[in-house]
Amino acid sequence: LAKHPEIKALMKPDYNLVWVVVLMVLAQLTAFYLVKDLDWKWVVFWAYVFGSCISHSMTLAIHEISHNSAFGNSKAMWNRWFGIFANLPLGLPYSISFKRYHMDHHRYLGGDGIDVDIPTNFEGWFFCTPFRKFIWIVLQPFFYAIRPLCINPKPITRLEIINLLAQLAFDVAIYYLWGVKSIFYMLAGSVLGLGLHPISGHFIAEHYMFLKGHETYSYYGPLNLLTFNVGYHNEHHDFPNIPGKSLPLVKKIAAEYYDNLPQYNSWIKVLYDFVMDDTISPYSRMKRQLKGEVKQD
Repeated sequence: LAKHPEIKALMKPDYNLVWVVVLMVLAQLTAFYLVKDLDWKWVVFWAYVFGSCISHSMTLAIHEISHNSAFGNSKAMWNRWFGIFANLPLGLPYSISFKRYHMDHHRYLGGDGIDVDIPTNFEGWFFCTPFRKFIWIVLQPFFYAIRPLCINPKPITRLEIINLLAQLAFDVAIYYLWGVKSIFYMLAGSVLGLGLHPISGHFIAEHYMFLKGHETYSYYGPLNLLTFNVGYHNEHHDFPNIPGKSLPLVKKIAAEYYDNLPQYNSWIKVLYDFVMDDTISPYSRMKRQLKGEVKQD
């Protein structure tokens, strides 16, 4: 910032995010209606080909909203309510809890017992062969859901209860209106999209140390178009209050800080290398013993 103070001008809400999320919700509602009378094989097909992409993209929209990118820091509660709305087509309550844990990830990156992005010792010990690592990738959404309860359980908040009740009401309404195939499409899309899916390469690409000494990596490939530029991950951790839309500008303005860092151009290759490289496993993360006062949401 001392060298490039113009970056401060990028620290503002991305109001286009609101309209993009609304359109994504409407797209999924349309899909829920269209699959209700299809054969099961086509429900599964469209859940993976279309629903999974929208669902994973929506989780990254929720990531943006967790940083108050939709309405700004001055309207933090607007972002929380909007996150609950964005959560609806995923089928499972996620937005409010994600925000609480994700802020810990930014404040205490790799913090032992705090950052639940770090796999558990069991994951590192058991998923150590190519086949087991493949299964671990398939089951990633389950580990991301269960891991916080094992590593850093937090008291349930009022907003989390509201998130849960709103999601249950939405799911019941979809079932009542269009039946079990629409519900299956919704839930299967979320599970498949966060598991064995090209976009899921970002889970591993962001912080797994393929090169010792480098714990955060950026990806500059085309899938950033579907993921709100989450691939610009060094830039995001440097400036978490800059919306994803503007992160390419951060890289362009401060190119001397980013261009020479290790980077990826393919999340699919990241997944392949993770499975096949015997030197990489869920243990391949930087873990820190935190000192001093720890403040959590």
